[in-house]
Amino acid sequence: MNLNLDSKTAIVTGASRGIGLAIVKALVAEGVRVVGVARSVTPGLKDAGAIAVSADLGTAEGVTAAFDAAVSELGGIDLLVNNVGGGDLKVQGFLDTDDEQWAHLIDVNLLSTVRASRLALPSLIERKGAIVNISTVSARMPGLGPVAYASAKAAVTALSKALAEEFGPQGVRVNTVSPGFVRSSIYDSPDDFGGKIAAAFGMEIPTFFEQAPGALGVTTGRFVEPEEIATAVVFLLSAAAASITGADYVVDGGMLKAV
Repeated sequence: MNLNLDSKTAIVTGASRGIGLAIVKALVAEGVRVVGVARSVTPGLKDAGAIAVSADLGTAEGVTAAFDAAVSELGGIDLLVNNVGGGDLKVQGFLDTDDEQWAHLIDVNLLSTVRASRLALPSLIERKGAIVNISTVSARMPGLGPVAYASAKAAVTALSKALAEEFGPQGVRVNTVSPGFVRSSIYDSPDDFGGKIAAAFGMEIPTFFEQAPGALGVTTGRFVEPEEIATAVVFLLSAAAASITGADYVVDGGMLKAV
């Protein structure tokens, strides 16, 4: 299938690793000129064929600086992928989650998407562009993840629908991709969120990778690969998905059991 993206420009946030880096590589492979924004520019991002921009997207100043640099490089924006998210995730319940943690996760997961979309939309309206926001299956199954994270991502899903309705008549499509558990660096390190989950259950990380899909009811029996998320994102950004807007594509290996 020819996705006809080779004349387009794109900004991908949270582009240094995992899902974001896979999206950058997939877009570059389609001939898109990509600016990849991340707080830390990794060797993988440097080598991905994108223009790398360093910025803290958890702050308003960081988003503005990133978009100023991106527009300077690209001249205009056809496509936006709001992938930045996560943050300092902790294995804790509602009563242990204080205001500071709520504010941090809302800034990183929700307000980064709000601010980036606001800055990109004038160009997207002019060029009849598209946005894909990365949410999570935890937005539909909030008991799975830290409550503040799941709530912030649920707001991202709702925001995407609202933007699709408001800007659809002006030619801009907005969709969401909601991954399940993805095999990425967030689960590889004992100091990252996956390592903390494994430790909470008294497991080593390899054991967690082996047993978690079955325990979580993942139909395919495995974690999702970042490249599988990237495939869905690139499709939704392309003209092949011209009549798809306001949708939430769940890519979770069958973990969500609802119609």
